[in-house]
Amino acid sequence: MGNRYGLEIRSAAPVDAPGLAELMRDAGHAVASHVLAEQLERLRYAHGTALLALEWGPPSGIVVLHWYPVLEQASPVAQITLLLVGPDARRRGIGRQLLKAASQAARMAGCGELQLLAPVEGNGLPEFCNATGFAAQAGSFVRPLRKKA
Repeated sequence: MGNRYGLEIRSAAPVDAPGLAELMRDAGHAVASHVLAEQLERLRYAHGTALLALEWGPPSGIVVLHWYPVLEQASPVAQITLLLVGPDARRRGIGRQLLKAASQAARMAGCGELQLLAPVEGNGLPEFCNATGFAAQAGSFVRPLRKKA
């Protein structure tokens, strides 16, 4: 999808599962690599995507998003269900790059709004969301994908 200063953002594939399992384990989210491989394969045929941030080795971060229609809006809503940057790779702009790539994928899917499911308190994510244009709303963070005319 993109390459910036040695950081590549691309779609995750089942072959990425071992490195992704390591990233998730290091961040406190242990999942077996064979389960990740199966889920990544399923996601390829669903309304969503998983994007990896890669530098010079295993993945540095991942964002997973899904999109779906809602009754109260003409365009679908995209929902980030996982945004994770490895502990050693944080504070270097990787999260912002993943968010930018996820926003681009959501726009290409015709979505008008991006939600990030996250606890409103703790772990620095609320500060990240506020700094990247999200507003807290009912247990998640929301931001428009297109500027209002």
